[in-house]
Amino acid sequence: MSAYEAHFRVWRGDQDGGGLKDFHVEVNEGEVVLDIVHRLQATQAPDLAVRWNCKAGKCGSCSAEVNGRPRLLCMTRMSVFDQDETITITPLRAFPVVRDLVTDVSFNYTKAREVPSFVPPEGLGPGEYRMWQEDVGRSQEFRKCIECFLCQDTCHVVRDFEENKEAFAGPRFLMRVAELDMHPLDAAGDTGLDRKRTAQEEHGLGYCNITKCCTEVCPEQIKITDNALIPLKERAVDRKYDPLVWLGNKIRRRGQ
Repeated sequence: MSAYEAHFRVWRGDQDGGGLKDFHVEVNEGEVVLDIVHRLQATQAPDLAVRWNCKAGKCGSCSAEVNGRPRLLCMTRMSVFDQDETITITPLRAFPVVRDLVTDVSFNYTKAREVPSFVPPEGLGPGEYRMWQEDVGRSQEFRKCIECFLCQDTCHVVRDFEENKEAFAGPRFLMRVAELDMHPLDAAGDTGLDRKRTAQEEHGLGYCNITKCCTEVCPEQIKITDNALIPLKERAVDRKYDPLVWLGNKIRRRGQ
């Protein structure tokens, strides 16, 4: 493929407002959208703000929306677009704009701090943990997360309803709760922490209606909905409505 000139529309502005600006930029074979953004900075818009770091799809920094779809700029190849197509780049819609393509994603770090960490089993020190490989594999999938927050951005509960943010952790952190809840060595229950109950009552699991949009945009192909959120919902419902569990809780409370 020879070089060609592409039409880009890039959002420029800050928290006080802004709009889309038109640019025509050279595109070469094998390039990704982030290459074009860098060329824009070098030739036409030196003050264009964009967040990036590794350019290898592993740091999650260059998250933005390309033609309305949350993507990593460094992993979106120009070859997926027609040469005469107008390519629109906008900041993540679910989070406040700082400037241009940079958004304030501190909401996510606030939610991360609200999830209680792994509770090691009493009497076992580092290096003494033993798990079946099957259990390791289940949680290892979730640890591939690079925290690009594309799943948080595309989740309509966060994206379309600002008032939900206080009560809803979002798919990334509900996935973290699910990972800990299924961890065979997590001793949270011994400390009185019921991760299934907190998922429902403190992290807003009930807001999720499993549309799978979070899974669709994940650059690590983590099956967030099928392998984390749906199983967590099932366990939370069992915990709350199973009559045998209810009876067991009544008996335990009566004996205290």
